[in-house]
Amino acid sequence: MIGLFKSITGASVDTIEKIKQQIADNAIILYMKGTPKMPQCGFSARAAGCIEACGVEFAYVDILANPDIRQMLPQVSDWPTFPQLFVKGELIGGSDIIAEMFQQGELETVLREAVAV
Repeated sequence: MIGLFKSITGASVDTIEKIKQQIADNAIILYMKGTPKMPQCGFSARAAGCIEACGVEFAYVDILANPDIRQMLPQVSDWPTFPQLFVKGELIGGSDIIAEMFQQGELETVLREAVAV
């Protein structure tokens, strides 16, 4: 029997913990290419624009400036592409899902509920 094994280094474990902590510490967090003011891909621009249009504050992580997070987040979230939006610890999805929710008026409701005290 041949097994497939992947080595997880100490650095990988640290990165996974950092990602989990970021998600836990922020009600709304977007992992994206670039920043909301200077997105580096159309998908990230669309996602950030939809969130900004909802008028809520959100955290973001530029995965281009954080290659360790870029590498490990898909393993944590089980979602292969970027951007990735997390709300209250749950993965909402990527650019298409964010845009669809925005167009249907669902995104603002979800985001406002997440930041309500």
